[in-house]
Amino acid sequence: MPKGASVYRALWASSQSNPAANFLWSGLGGKNPTWRIMFRGRRRLGPWRWPAAAALRRLSRLAPPAPADADPVVVRVNSSNVARLGTPKPGPRPRQLLSLPPFPAGADPLPGRKAAPRRVTAVSWVKHYFADSPQEVVQAHFNKRQVFSECSDHEVSAESIQTQKHHLKKIKHNDIMKPGMRIHLPVSVAEGEIKKRYETIPTATLHPNKDEIEYLRRLVIHRDSAILVLNKPPKVPMKGHLPVHNSMDVLAAAALSYGNEEGPKLVHRLDRESSGLILMGRTKESFTRLHWLFTSLKLARTAYQIWNNACEASMQKYWALVIGTPKEREGIISAPISKVLLDDGKAERVILAHPSGVDGAQEAVTEYRVMGPTINGCSWVELRPLTGRKHQLRVHCAEALGTPIVGDYKYGWFVHQRWKQNPEPDFEPFTGEPYKLRRPEGLEVQKGSVLSKVPLLHLHCREMVIPNIAKFLSSTGEWHDNGAPWAKEKPNLLRFVAPMPPHMKISWNVMSSYLV
Repeated sequence: MPKGASVYRALWASSQSNPAANFLWSGLGGKNPTWRIMFRGRRRLGPWRWPAAAALRRLSRLAPPAPADADPVVVRVNSSNVARLGTPKPGPRPRQLLSLPPFPAGADPLPGRKAAPRRVTAVSWVKHYFADSPQEVVQAHFNKRQVFSECSDHEVSAESIQTQKHHLKKIKHNDIMKPGMRIHLPVSVAEGEIKKRYETIPTATLHPNKDEIEYLRRLVIHRDSAILVLNKPPKVPMKGHLPVHNSMDVLAAAALSYGNEEGPKLVHRLDRESSGLILMGRTKESFTRLHWLFTSLKLARTAYQIWNNACEASMQKYWALVIGTPKEREGIISAPISKVLLDDGKAERVILAHPSGVDGAQEAVTEYRVMGPTINGCSWVELRPLTGRKHQLRVHCAEALGTPIVGDYKYGWFVHQRWKQNPEPDFEPFTGEPYKLRRPEGLEVQKGSVLSKVPLLHLHCREMVIPNIAKFLSSTGEWHDNGAPWAKEKPNLLRFVAPMPPHMKISWNVMSSYLV
């Protein structure tokens, strides 16, 4: 049989199973009888037949093409303008969703406003909770459809919230909030600009100069005839003694009197390393009433319902960054605490009391709620103390929950060592891939953040709701249980929100940069 005929048959046989060969077969004429391949001696009948024969010869040596992959294939062009086939890029990772507390039921869901609105929209509730964030940032999250709410027809468990597999739906800014409705939105809504400024009072003198007085007055958030509210920076002591001069009580008495004969007095205290809202009474009557309120609700009660309702609505909320994550996403810690003396009485330490209660235990109750996912081995937790004990939040986090606060080396020293030496990787809930830390552009890692070797204490008194005592107390010191007649339009409650200190802002921004 001539060689041309064998090539002709090979092409026809391969065309039955190979599309490429079938195309070549149809191009050569297929079964057209007018086409013939003939070889006589060494003479070639036309130069146009040899490329087809060469293509057939190469095709006959190739294996059949592999089956197409299930994954789609896209064309990628690199920097050298060379196109290559490859798999498509992975989609966007799931966002870090920050869960807000459930919308409260009651006549005044937004305390601190002059008049309680009848209907509260979603954007009003988010702006109320993030009062220190710019309003245009909150509105931008709604415009980008990044705000979600839980579907009411599905039960949401703690495990589903942790794995971000619960059912969410996008909401608009004008959607009406209903009691029990919970909103989820990206952590980036609370990202703040980092400003460089002094973290402590520059000097340690009993008589502050003009610059120090201006610095102290910049810390004032609210001032009226009865109270002062300040945003205390970290590393500033509250109560002064012989070796400590730059304490808040001494400096406030010297710089924040505003013409009064007596300076303001501290109603409650914060730890030296912690930051946030502190309340000071400007008069003797206001200091006494508020001190009773922070000591015990029973002491602050009167025979009139308006003042009693305002006292019952008062509360404090702290934000803390803890190592690890609690087993339950939210709950109440009821664990009495007691003090023990160390080093022959030179130092003291607060511990959980023995269940028998024979060691002088004090009742301590704290509500807590996990705000978001666990990133870099840490979680943001919202704490609400129902009792005011020394180091109550730090002991409850470290010993009751087993998750000490970042920077609390007194109650979480051994956990800090394990956390820094052997950091545990965190994994995405959907893909199972580990998170990669991406430092935000333009962010300078300052001393004290979560990325530093020795972080500062990440405990901040963020929110405070107290009775508007200036409504019940006249300028002459006379007390009005139902409110002064000239102050009926004033709200019964005052609400304050303090921005986080720079080292906590850096930790928040860095941790929110994983996914958002």
